[in-house]
Amino acid sequence: MKIVFLDAATMGDVSFAPIEKLGEFVCYDRSTPEQAIQRVAECDVLIINKVLVTPELIDAAPSLKLICESATGVNNIDLEYAASKGIPVRNAVGYSTSSVVQSTFMHILSIMGEGPYYDDCVKSGRYSAMDIFTDPEKNWNELEGKTIGIIGMGNIGSRVAKVAGAFGMNVCYYSTSGTGHCKDYPCLSLEELLSKSDIVSIHAPLNERTNGLIGVSQIALMKPEAILVNMGRGGIVDEHALADAVDAGTIAGAALDVFVKEPLPADNPLLHVKHPERLRLAPHAAWASVQARERLVRQIADNIEKGW
Repeated sequence: MKIVFLDAATMGDVSFAPIEKLGEFVCYDRSTPEQAIQRVAECDVLIINKVLVTPELIDAAPSLKLICESATGVNNIDLEYAASKGIPVRNAVGYSTSSVVQSTFMHILSIMGEGPYYDDCVKSGRYSAMDIFTDPEKNWNELEGKTIGIIGMGNIGSRVAKVAGAFGMNVCYYSTSGTGHCKDYPCLSLEELLSKSDIVSIHAPLNERTNGLIGVSQIALMKPEAILVNMGRGGIVDEHALADAVDAGTIAGAALDVFVKEPLPADNPLLHVKHPERLRLAPHAAWASVQARERLVRQIADNIEKGW
């Protein structure tokens, strides 16, 4: 069995040993569409992350028996064509939940607690030059008693809610599917959630219901002291509107791990705000703890064993 991974660079330095045990494993860091066509010629199992699996690519792999997505979303795969060829598609679910939840609160705590300011206060020498034992100039806020509004109460959103509860926060949520299945917390309309929350935390997939969900009018509903966190998908938030709101002080700040276009273009307005201290930006890395990547490899290996 020949197993081909076309874009493994996204996995970092994680060991592929669980997959290597299953057959001949050929791993490429990156593959252009033209290279991909050539590299799948004798492939039995195809592993991809962002590479587009088109009918042309599938037809170039006459021995292909299984497609494994090294992520949860499968929108880069022509599922209908794969099904017509009798080729199953397997994705990975839940491997990054702990990683994303931790990253969510890393950003929330950084903003609410003014972490970078205090770190710089000491390292820059300002603290050493003070005539009192503390820096009283910067105000920071506790999470206890604050309201967190979660957009998308799935595996990740529900874990964010539990951690928020441990901080003494009030939790509410908006169901992007409209079902409101979680009975542990109040399910609100989007408008009510935005106007009520001190922190709005997005953990939803990108689809026809969430694309462009948070724009100018939605951000205008938020409290001026509120922050917006997006750990879902970039297209959910209007980046231009968010940049304008952060600079204008319409909201207190924002943290984003995902963007409309990735990598983030150098001319993106989020990189040119007048108040960058109000922003926390990360290169779509919330999913990628060491442990999450190890779990992902094991899930891919399991999917191959079960699907072969």
